[in-house]
Amino acid sequence: MNEIIKAMEERRSIRKFKPEMPSKDDLNRIIEAGLYAANAKGRQATITVAVTNKELRDRLSAVNAKICGREEGFDPFYGAPAILIVLAEKEWANRVYDGSLVMGNMMLAAHSLNLGSIWIHRAKEEFELPEYQELLKEIGIEGEWEGIGHCAVGYVDGEYPKPAKRRDNRVFWVE
Repeated sequence: MNEIIKAMEERRSIRKFKPEMPSKDDLNRIIEAGLYAANAKGRQATITVAVTNKELRDRLSAVNAKICGREEGFDPFYGAPAILIVLAEKEWANRVYDGSLVMGNMMLAAHSLNLGSIWIHRAKEEFELPEYQELLKEIGIEGEWEGIGHCAVGYVDGEYPKPAKRRDNRVFWVE
């Protein structure tokens, strides 16, 4: 079977990670895969912020949990040590589509490197907060950006999830 299609069929969202940090080389490969995602008009209007700093990672986790109404101490990143945040130019009409393709590429790349991943939402709400707009400025990111998603990455802790049965009646041919 084609390796890319195989990865698409086998990749699963992981909800339990080991604390060990993936190598910087592997994280760079994942990010690079995101940079090659299809994008409208070739604009390349997305950026990725790679967070491997535990203090910042934990701050992001806490605000993310608060935004989604979870109790204090809940980790919406499920213990993943690396968080790859995809943002897109706020005024770009195709920002969500382009950013979603980046996220998909990164999750497939993580799987191909024997790492687990999961897409965690609420990046939009986080990066509307003044403290996270300021964080972008602090790390040298200019302009207006909208959070698209967090790609939480790490080593899988436990059994790899089994695929759910695919629902019927989801393809319609017009010939």
